[in-house]
Amino acid sequence: MTDWDERFASGDYPRAPEPSPVLRSYEPSIPDGRALDVAAGTGRNAVFLAAAGYAVDALDASREGLRIVRERAAERGVGDRIEPIRGDVSTYGFPTEAYELITMSFFHTLDRFADIAEALAPGGYLFVEGHLRSDSPTPSGPSDDRYRFAANELLRAGLGLTVLYYDETTEERPDDRRRATARLLARRSTGGRQSYPRRPTEGGDE
Repeated sequence: MTDWDERFASGDYPRAPEPSPVLRSYEPSIPDGRALDVAAGTGRNAVFLAAAGYAVDALDASREGLRIVRERAAERGVGDRIEPIRGDVSTYGFPTEAYELITMSFFHTLDRFADIAEALAPGGYLFVEGHLRSDSPTPSGPSDDRYRFAANELLRAGLGLTVLYYDETTEERPDDRRRATARLLARRSTGGRQSYPRRPTEGGDE
């Protein structure tokens, strides 16, 4: 059993974490189809997207995490829309031009960013969020800065796509564990003139 298997089994990691408000607010404007949740964990994004109508591949190295994903999907009545895939993100062979939407939350893998972007269908959307390095104490997230984005690092990684949304924020969480987060939403498209979906919820992330 891996460390993450143990964390998921023990309940040390939330069983049903909520997807980002940014992803929730933009999702209605993203075309339906096939989605990939990279490092799915317990299904933060995968279960939400399946409930929204996507056919979702949930990729994670943890058997226990994927078991919880299956359970949560069954509880929501969307078990038939999720395909659990056990695999290591660092070595996984991503298909090309296969997904209308790819999500990745709180997993740091800049060295696979180009491969993940190539897995987007033309016009497909990529949503990534991750922990930021901060000069203020941020007890939520990894203790090692190697697994956190530097300022604007995620933005620079996404510049080969059309960036639709980007922020770097600090939030106070209910458990008093402050979290510094970067969020990127981008589309695989080119051209000087494009359409830009309006974010349905204005005035912040909440």
